[in-house]
Amino acid sequence: MTQTIAPRVRTLVLLLLAACGLLLTTTGPASAHAALTGSDPQQGVVVDKAPDQVSLTFSEKVALSSDSLRVLDPKGKAVQQGKPFEVSGTTYAVKLHSGLPDGTYTVTYQVVSADSHPVAGAFTFSIGAPSATSVSVSGDTAGGGVVGWLYGFGRYMSYAGFIVLVGGGAFVLGCWQRGAGVRPVQRLVVGGWLTLTSATLLLLLLRGSYTGSGKVGDVFDLDLLGNVLQTKAGAALVSRLLLLAAAALFISVLFGAYDKREDEEKRDLTFGLAIGGTVVAAGLAASWAMAEHASVGLQAGVAMPVDVVHLLAVAAWLGGLTALLVALYRSDAPIESAAVRRFSQVAFGSVIALVATGVYQSWRQLGSWSAFTETRYGQLLLVKIGLVALMVGVAYLSRRWTARLADTVVQRGGKRVQQKERVAASAAGAGTGSRSDSGSGKSKKTGAKEGGDADAGPKETGPKNAHDSKRAAQLARQQAAMDTARQKRTRDADPDRFGLRRSVLAEAGVAVVLLAVTTVLTQTEPGRTEQDAKAAGAASSSASSDASGSSGALTLDMSFDTGGTDGKGVVTVDFDPARVGGNEMHVYVQRTNGRAFDIPEVKVALTLEAKKIGPLAVTPDRIATGHWSASNVQIPMAGDWKVAVTVRTSDIDQTTVSKNAQIG
Repeated sequence: MTQTIAPRVRTLVLLLLAACGLLLTTTGPASAHAALTGSDPQQGVVVDKAPDQVSLTFSEKVALSSDSLRVLDPKGKAVQQGKPFEVSGTTYAVKLHSGLPDGTYTVTYQVVSADSHPVAGAFTFSIGAPSATSVSVSGDTAGGGVVGWLYGFGRYMSYAGFIVLVGGGAFVLGCWQRGAGVRPVQRLVVGGWLTLTSATLLLLLLRGSYTGSGKVGDVFDLDLLGNVLQTKAGAALVSRLLLLAAAALFISVLFGAYDKREDEEKRDLTFGLAIGGTVVAAGLAASWAMAEHASVGLQAGVAMPVDVVHLLAVAAWLGGLTALLVALYRSDAPIESAAVRRFSQVAFGSVIALVATGVYQSWRQLGSWSAFTETRYGQLLLVKIGLVALMVGVAYLSRRWTARLADTVVQRGGKRVQQKERVAASAAGAGTGSRSDSGSGKSKKTGAKEGGDADAGPKETGPKNAHDSKRAAQLARQQAAMDTARQKRTRDADPDRFGLRRSVLAEAGVAVVLLAVTTVLTQTEPGRTEQDAKAAGAASSSASSDASGSSGALTLDMSFDTGGTDGKGVVTVDFDPARVGGNEMHVYVQRTNGRAFDIPEVKVALTLEAKKIGPLAVTPDRIATGHWSASNVQIPMAGDWKVAVTVRTSDIDQTTVSKNAQIG
């Protein structure tokens, strides 16, 4: 049975890594915390004369470079002048050349949000009248391509290295101090340190290209690297490298001087290592919290410490689980049941901390129940919650195996020793006992032989003795291999220990996928920001308006809900030709299923807030069910008009919805 486990373990690990690789490679360009919430001119509008500048408003502060904001004419020529600048708060602008001809202009932007993620996008507006344009913005993405994939891979490996380093070290120091002398466990923790260090260096080199051009050739650009070091993300990565130097000292003491101390001498050193290790681990966790989602947005001062606790709890659980898996599968010395019990308690406490901090983070990043299903962040969070629940279920089975493994009763007086203790005792002494007996037997035989040889006198030395030495060494290696195999068979014969190994392996498999989902989640725009950006964009722009090239007609769609039992629908307002002077206006009211909505009254009011004109009341005539019309609706001057529609669905249920549109 033991022989079939190793191939299964390898197969499971390969499948999990393949799944994680697929998850990472199918991830699109990184969505960011900052989102475009408004612009002037607005997206898709037609203005009478060329503006002096173009301004963009984001949901949070962003970092600009010399070419972060660009404005291109219909032929693709840049028409901005000077560098972009901050207007106020989260609004940024760039000046335009004077005397720009009529046509459609494209605005492109690529900035870095306050939580370190790149943001890119584009939109168009027209001067005088729309025109054809040769500008293509389909390739304007941030964080994509080979550099984006490498950056995502580096993030995944940095999280994995942190978890193994911190969790493995905590497992040895707090649960299984004998593990400090176990070679596979040493290699695991050192491997975590090497992984985190290598990934951090990779992220530092990739950072400039990742947030900029996205070209592989810019990875080793020293000027870009210098600019990165001046940013918050660059400072966090450098701080992480400095803390990793302290972590290297911790590892050298833990697996060096600490392992060689006697049990009584370890107490003081244990306390010192625990304090130092906690400080270093918290500092490493803070290097993420200070530069990513937790550092901006709602309650940042609370969110960053919560994020540190969350990361430490993840490391204690998943990293300790990895160390336990290595101890169960790779260590020749059996791990004591008391150590497994201690880790079970640590894992339980970590899960409690994860639930508490996770609930707060979910509330902070989502803000509403609908964000769970309507945003990508919420959907990924649901997947993560499901994986955590699955891990907790498997962990419950592991706790049951641990309880049975620890259920060892010795009755004094020689009455009985339970089978599990006999198996554990024989596992613990299989190697040494066999070697001692065989060594003793050999000693006796050798002694007898030496006695005979002493009587017979000295023997000749030559090739025969050299051959005997090689043969003896070969027999010793064979005996050692047999002892090791016997010890493993005896250890694996315990059904409770075998069950624990399988359940821990299943936990580790789920943890690998969970880590991949978490990595993608940290690069995804929070649901609260995504919904706020959509609402702000809909309210501040005429994105829903549709300008027809021949007639200049304008169409506005607005959803409404009067609050009654049957009060939801969509109202559509058409202006033709949407110019200064007389216009034909049609109002259509439909239910959410697209059928005409028979309501008693509709009113329209037009307001040009910039010039303090209005509201100009318009009362259309009923033409048919769900259709009203008004002719010769006068628009006195061009501008950004607010079109407010009041819909009454009953004697007491009514509401007013509005949208801005460029008319004239």
